[in-house]
Amino acid sequence: MNSAKPFTVHSSRTIMFAELAQVMDYAVAHDNRFLQALRENIINKRTRVNQEKTERLLVKLYGFDQEEPAFKCFKYFWARAEAAEKSVLALLFCIGRDYLLGESISVVLSTPIGEKVSTEKLEANVEALHPKQFSDNTCGSIARNIVSSWKQAGYISGKVKSIRTQTKPGYLAVTFALLLSYLNGGRGDFIMKSKWVKALGIGEEQVRELAFEAAKRDLLQYQFAGTVTTITFSNLLTKLGIHGI
Repeated sequence: MNSAKPFTVHSSRTIMFAELAQVMDYAVAHDNRFLQALRENIINKRTRVNQEKTERLLVKLYGFDQEEPAFKCFKYFWARAEAAEKSVLALLFCIGRDYLLGESISVVLSTPIGEKVSTEKLEANVEALHPKQFSDNTCGSIARNIVSSWKQAGYISGKVKSIRTQTKPGYLAVTFALLLSYLNGGRGDFIMKSKWVKALGIGEEQVRELAFEAAKRDLLQYQFAGTVTTITFSNLLTKLGIHGI
């Protein structure tokens, strides 16, 4: 197998939302001690081996680097989001950090609401984009883990059939999706077409309505006139001490 591609957590785990929530909630309440929370086994793993593996994969996926702009923003929105929306924030954050999860957006969201999300299509997508990169068994594991990640965020439901559903992201999730695109170089209408915005699973009109709601709360600066979109985050980035973007 070609080892040139970067490591992907989804070859063995999911977005691990339950464990992430334990770490985030504890650390936000205890002086932002994210790595300390992991070392203290806040995630409640029974064996040392499982604890260390989970810790390593959580750090790989989320970083917990308080100097990194994306994580600074993630922490800010996490502290303000309702419980149901936090899982969407986690999915959005991971899309930029795990390439296989990001590449699954089209397969999952093209599945009509109420129909089964096909693991076979997800496997075929992985193989088409990365031929001979993964074994058949690993492709199967990746597909199941990807389904689980989307399920944790509310886009798939059911223990057995994995039925496509649709969560209802609010203005915080929409702002975070737009912001992640902005941090990665997106500007204007290109932000609206980014993978983070696509992953919300809602139409452009609704995205724009929620962006307007966010603008009223000074989370972003948003203008849309005719065919020209202007989105900036100068006030929020200054507030978070993020400069030079």
